[in-house]
Amino acid sequence: MITPAHRLQSVQEYYFSRKLKEVQALVAQGHPVINMGIGSPDLPPHPSVQQALVEALALPKAHEYQSYQGIPELRAGMRRFYETQFNLAPDVPVDFLPLMGSKEGILHIAMAFLNPGDQVMLPNPGYPTYASVTELVEAEAVYYDLQPEQDWVPDFAALEALDLSKVKMIFIGYPHMPTGAPGSLQLLQQWVDFARKHQLLLVNDNPYSFVLHHNPISIFNCQGAVEVAIELNSLSKTFNMAGWRVGMAVGKPEFLDAVLKVKSNMDSGMFLGIQKGAVVALALGADWFDQQYKVYSKRRELIWQLADLLGCTYDRKGVGLFVWAKLPEGSDAESLIDDWLYHYHVFITPGIIFGSNGKGYIRFSLCVTEEKIKEVIQRFAT
Repeated sequence: MITPAHRLQSVQEYYFSRKLKEVQALVAQGHPVINMGIGSPDLPPHPSVQQALVEALALPKAHEYQSYQGIPELRAGMRRFYETQFNLAPDVPVDFLPLMGSKEGILHIAMAFLNPGDQVMLPNPGYPTYASVTELVEAEAVYYDLQPEQDWVPDFAALEALDLSKVKMIFIGYPHMPTGAPGSLQLLQQWVDFARKHQLLLVNDNPYSFVLHHNPISIFNCQGAVEVAIELNSLSKTFNMAGWRVGMAVGKPEFLDAVLKVKSNMDSGMFLGIQKGAVVALALGADWFDQQYKVYSKRRELIWQLADLLGCTYDRKGVGLFVWAKLPEGSDAESLIDDWLYHYHVFITPGIIFGSNGKGYIRFSLCVTEEKIKEVIQRFAT
C-alpha cells in the first residue's frame, strides 16, 4: 500500500482551505454567504501597477524563465522601499531576496535552517503556518504565550526561564496577527537582544506594517539585528497584490544564500510582468497609503459596530487587516461560527485556530466592502 509520508500525520489541511470548501458549497446551493474570514484584499492594485504588468507582456524576454533572485530592478526597488518607508540606513549590510509570497518564505527558511528535532519558538496565538511548517520539517514547536493582560507581548522573564538548549529559531511578527497588537521598536529590540544572547535565528514576519498603522518598523531598525534576523515582507496587503504572489526575505547575505539554495530548487523564477508591477508598487508614495488608510478606517468603524451588536469586546488601538474580538464569557466560538454561517450566511474566523490563547475570540477581516458589512449588521439585527 502506498501511503503519504509520516510527516503528514501531524499536519492538517490548512483551516481556510477546508472551511472555504464548506462556504463554496453553500454558495453553490444559492445561499448569499458573506466571507469575513480571510485577509485577501478585495481592493485593486494601483492602476500604474496593472499597466506595468500589461506593458511587460511585450518585452522580448517576458515569457522566458527568470532569475531565481529576481531582476536587479526589483531587488533595488525593495531596498529603496525599506530606506524610504522603514528608514533603513543605506549602509545596513542586508540583501533582498524576492519570494513568491512571504508565506512560501516561511517554509524556505525552515527548510534552510532546521533539522529534525530542532526546536522552534512560536507565538500563541499566532499564524498557523508557523506550526504547520515546523511539523513538515520534523522540528518541534515550543510555544510562548501572548496574553491580553500584557497587550499581547511576551513575558521575557518567562522566556528566559525556558530550556533553550534545543531551540534554534523564533518566529515573531508585529503588527501581530491575529490580535492586531502594534508592537514597538523597543519590543523588537528586546527580541533582538534575546536572540543574540542565546544565538537564535529570529524570523520577523512583517506583512501588516502599512495597514491602519502610522508607524511602520522593521527588525533592522534595531541594533544588532543583522547578526541574528531575517525579515519577511509582502506586497499582498500593502499593495493589494495577494494573488500576484510577491514577497521578500531581508537579511545578511549568508542567511539569504541558504534560503536561495532551497528556493532555487522549488521554483523557476517569478514571471517578469509581476516583477515589473512590483517595482512600480514599491515606489508608490504617501497618497497611496493615505487612501488605503481611509478605506480601512471606515470599514473598521463598521466592524466595531458589528462586534458591539454581537456583545464582543475589542481593542480600538489594534492595527492591521483584522479586528480581534472577545466573545461574551462562556461562548463557544466554533459553535457560534457554524451557527452564523448556516443561519445568517456569514463566515467569521474562530480565534482557536490561532492557538489555545485564541479560545473565546473571533477575528473579523476588513477585506469586505462597507455595503456588505452593513448587510451583515442588518442580518444579525433582524
